[in-house]
Formats: sequence, structure tokens, C-alpha cells
Amino acid sequence: MKKYLAGVALATLIGSGVSAADLKSDVAADYDYLEKLYIHLHQNPELSLQEGKTSARMAAELKKAGFDVTTNFGGHGVVAVMKNGDGPTVMIRADMDGLPVPEQTGLSYASKATMQNAAGETVPVMHACGHDVHMTSLIGTARRLAAMKDAWSGTLVMIAQPAEEQVKGAAAMLDEGLFTKFPKPDYNLSLHVSPDIKAGDIGMVSGYALANVDSADIEIHGVGGHGAYPHTTKDPVVLGAYIVTALQTLVARETSPFESGVVTVGSIHAGTKHNIISNRAHLQITIRSYSEDVRQNLKAGIERIARGQAIAFGLPEDLMPEVAFSEGTPSTYNNPELTARIYKALDEKLGDDRVYDGKPVMAAEDFSLFGRTEDKIPSLMLWLGATPAATMEAAEKGEAKAPGLHSPFFKPDREPTIKGGVEAMTQAALELLGK
Repeated sequence: MKKYLAGVALATLIGSGVSAADLKSDVAADYDYLEKLYIHLHQNPELSLQEGKTSARMAAELKKAGFDVTTNFGGHGVVAVMKNGDGPTVMIRADMDGLPVPEQTGLSYASKATMQNAAGETVPVMHACGHDVHMTSLIGTARRLAAMKDAWSGTLVMIAQPAEEQVKGAAAMLDEGLFTKFPKPDYNLSLHVSPDIKAGDIGMVSGYALANVDSADIEIHGVGGHGAYPHTTKDPVVLGAYIVTALQTLVARETSPFESGVVTVGSIHAGTKHNIISNRAHLQITIRSYSEDVRQNLKAGIERIARGQAIAFGLPEDLMPEVAFSEGTPSTYNNPELTARIYKALDEKLGDDRVYDGKPVMAAEDFSLFGRTEDKIPSLMLWLGATPAATMEAAEKGEAKAPGLHSPFFKPDREPTIKGGVEAMTQAALELLGK
């Protein structure tokens, strides 16, 4: 079932001089400390752009580990640097924000936190996307590497990033000068929990791992009137229906079967009463892809179809639909050479068939931006398994299904997940920094 990444020549393992058994033992010895940190983070989530207390705790932990720490960078971002002689610079990033989701896991340490959102509404908050695991793994990795400075040479840059869920944090940190005010990385690393992998195991995807995601809003104009006299109107609801149907051809007939694309109309709003034909309708659309060519073709196609259908319905130029795009996030691309190198290192170091090919997904992550500057820094995001082994076995038999990300029932199997995250990220850093 497990296989090496197809079509990529695997690099020779440099070797850090640190045995996997020693690292495993050290991580186990540090687990009680990390578990307390994880439970604290889990019980005290904060919404995007409001991560002040979380940021302060991450800064304190990184200072305690011996890093030079800068706070409030790009919002509530934290940048921690440790220089340890000559060698490459490796950046490791974790995200901090929670989600407005009411936790329903039944855990003894379940989040009961509430916050005010941007609209001033009080909402429940939960780490339903595993950012508490990401932060705990980052601190565990920082503590291990700080204690193993004789085993590596170079510079570590540890990032605690805000506002990933609103895809604003990475851009804010880059805009403030992350790669000019601090050592510029030669490699970027990160991880993300996965409910589709056994807790503590690692999945890796070479190339596109997460998608481009864009939102589109189409404001459809028409000529309203009485429902009994449709011939005197230009019905935007019927026009909207034709647009929705035609949009399906963008993937089915304009995107190669060897490429991936999604165009989903998630919302249609129009009208106020049974017998009134409205003068407008509004469509909200999510657009997902991997390659930039497909991304641009889907966006251009939405504009073309909206206008073309309106012309077919006989609408004048001043009533053409208005199409607006927003919330764009580029796809996450795992550098194939870096992926192959880390894959081999983790496969040799972690053992027990814990590393295998993962699958790309159509979700988005703003970690992608760190590898899309003009420097084109090789980047890699690992999938970290979070589901109990027994649940995975039952799922393979069709007898169970693990709660997914953003679910109020999502609950990582904390001990193997945290230990696996720290081991994997530490070994990945040692592979790149090892003497």
C-alpha cells in the first residue's frame, strides 16, 4: 500500500547523526509538558485577527526554548530565530487561529470559549482545524532542536502565524517584511492534521497539495413585474438558472480530464413574494483548481457565461450581470525535490511504515504564499494523521467515519498525533540542517 513518490528521483539522506530511537525517547520524555500546552491551547482558542493571548503564549514558549523572538509582526504574528553556525535557513510555520464552531466532542477539556466576531456577535470558538496541534508540534520541535544544537548547523526561523482561516495572516507577515527583516529561508516547512490518516503517521504529496480557491459574486439584473404578466419582464431568476446550468460546462467541457476544477454555486437569492418577478438575483460561487491556467480559465468562463446568457435573454448593455471575484488563495505546491528528500528521510527515520503518499485536496491554505514570492523558496506541507488507529481500521471496513476538519466533533488522538508531529518536523529540519 505504501510507495515512494512516483516519478521523482530521491535525494541521498544527509543524516543528522541523531538516532530515531533517541529522538523518540526525548519526545516521549517531553510529552507531559506538551500535553499541558496542548490542552491549554485547545481550551482557549481565539478567532482570526484576535489571537492576542495565543500569540503571547507562543512567544513565551519560544523565548523559553532559547529563540530570539519578535511579537506583533503582521498582526499577532510571532517570529522566532535561532542562529547556530553556518548552514541553510529553515522556516517552520504553524497557524494559531480557531473557528466559530461550538465544540461537541464530549472531551473533558473541550472548549467552552466564546468571542465577539467582526460583526459584534458572540460566537462559540473551537480549534476545529487542528491549529492547537500545529502550535504544540511547533513548540515541541523548537524545544527538541534547541536541545540538539550539536547535531545541526544553520538558522531556524519559527513562525506562529495569525488569521489562516481568513487567509490574511501569511500575506500580512510577508507584507511587513518577513523575508527582509529576518533571515530569508532556503526552505519552508509546515504540517496540517488530517482526519484521513492514522494518528502520528505522515502523508506527503509531491506537487499540488491544496487548491487555488476564489469566490465569485454575480449580481444579475432584470426587469421586474407582476408574476401574472411575465412577458412584460426580464426575469433574473430564470436567467440565473440558465447561468447556473451553463457554469457546469466549465469543468465538464472546458477543463482537461487530466486537470481538476470545481465550480459550485453555494447560494442563490432573489425575490420577496410568490407573485412578484424580481428585478435582480444574486449568485455566490466557490471556484477551486490546482494549476494557474485552469484557475484563470474558470474565472474568465464565469464572466463570459454570465454575459452571454444575459445577451441571449435580450438584456440591454446597461443591465449586463456584474461579476466580482474575492478571497483568492493560490494553490499550495510542494516542491518535488524537497518532498522526495524529506520523504526519504522520514521513511528511514520514523519506520514502521508510518510515511506514505498522501492525496491532494481541494481545500486552501495560505502557507502557499511563503513559497510564491519572487524567491520561489522550496516549500513543503506534511499531512499529520490525527485519527485513532481503531477508527481508521473501522473506516477501512466501512463501519465508521472519522469527523472531518471544521466539524464540531473533530478530536485528534492527541498523544500519538503530537508525538508524531514533533518527530516528523524535527527529523525534517535535521535532514536540511544536519551536519
